[in-house]
Amino acid sequence: MRQTAETDEFRRELVGLLPKLRRFAMTLTRNASDADDLVQEACERAITRSHLWNGEGRLESWIYAMTRNLWVDEVRKRKVRTGSGTVDFSEQDDLHIEASADKAVYAKQLHKLIMTMPEGLSSVFLLVNVEGHSYREAADILGIPIGTVMSRLSTARIRLAAMISEQTERRT
Repeated sequence: MRQTAETDEFRRELVGLLPKLRRFAMTLTRNASDADDLVQEACERAITRSHLWNGEGRLESWIYAMTRNLWVDEVRKRKVRTGSGTVDFSEQDDLHIEASADKAVYAKQLHKLIMTMPEGLSSVFLLVNVEGHSYREAADILGIPIGTVMSRLSTARIRLAAMISEQTERRT
């Protein structure tokens, strides 16, 4: 009985993470279809390996790291098969965000700006500034040193501020 309760709780937490996990997958894949496939694969792997989750730390971090590793493997496979690995963001489908009309428009514009940044910058920005992970957690998820997280985050913030400023100047 205890095992079933733990499994049910694990699955409830996993379902609650789906929107965040999809946003993270979008920063990696730059393509809605690939992001959905990646999220599905990560969820399947998390469920089949839930017995490996030791309950320490955040489940979210464990699943993010798993998702990132799955994507790295996929990119490697694609490079071997076709010589490519990602789809340009301009060719991908839009992410639909539910909110009030003004917030939805702003969030969509902001999301597009974030997605125009290189993958390393957008992933760090999303994990720290949007999802609220600590620098250490982001470093562990992405498999990079904490100093690299700080550097990429600083660069991402500067780029994003410049892009927003540029867009504001164009409107006036």
